[in-house]
Amino acid sequence: MVDRFTDGLLTPTETSSYLEIPYSTLTSWLNGKAAGAPLVHAVEPTRKGQPSVPFIAVAEAHVLRSLRTLGLRMSEIREAAAAVRDAFDTPYGLVSKRIATDGVDIFVEHGLGDLRRARDGQAPIQEVVAQYLRYLTWEADDDFPSSLQLSQYGETVPVVIDPRFGRGLPVVAANRVPVQAITDLWEAGETVEDIAYDFDMTPEQVGTLCEAVVKLAA
Repeated sequence: MVDRFTDGLLTPTETSSYLEIPYSTLTSWLNGKAAGAPLVHAVEPTRKGQPSVPFIAVAEAHVLRSLRTLGLRMSEIREAAAAVRDAFDTPYGLVSKRIATDGVDIFVEHGLGDLRRARDGQAPIQEVVAQYLRYLTWEADDDFPSSLQLSQYGETVPVVIDPRFGRGLPVVAANRVPVQAITDLWEAGETVEDIAYDFDMTPEQVGTLCEAVVKLAA
């Protein structure tokens, strides 16, 4: 069983790619601190080149990206992260289940409530933060997330990173089959009907997923 906090799940390069965060930005988050703890928690890899980003850090990077999308400067991101961590008394406050409720209020209290999304100037911070947090899944009896949906694949066939399945590879949420396993068969010439039968999916789902992967690779 992979430990979400102490076991490396992805390399920084993989994390950057899956979350669509510039590598230089992710590196600065891995090296930055807020409330005495790293902005994004890394672990020591078992050997050079092995994963050093645990799942909890993948979730942290996702939340920080949502704040960055709001147009927050790094100093404001550190302030927001520190405020939430101090209020929740945990270095993992950015991904605590409480972030979905109390956390947004804390952002507002610290002077971030008037910020608007840079691209359209319409949605207030509460709505934007809530939009990004919905991609995290918390189990009923757990304060920290168990999976993260990758928004770039769309809603028709949700794709997640789940430390319990796929060794960190993106997997289809419904059956936990790695996306790469499906697209490898498709690229090898298997029909969408045969792939769908093998993985208990519909041909339409397989086709939509493969089309999404092609668009992301373009």
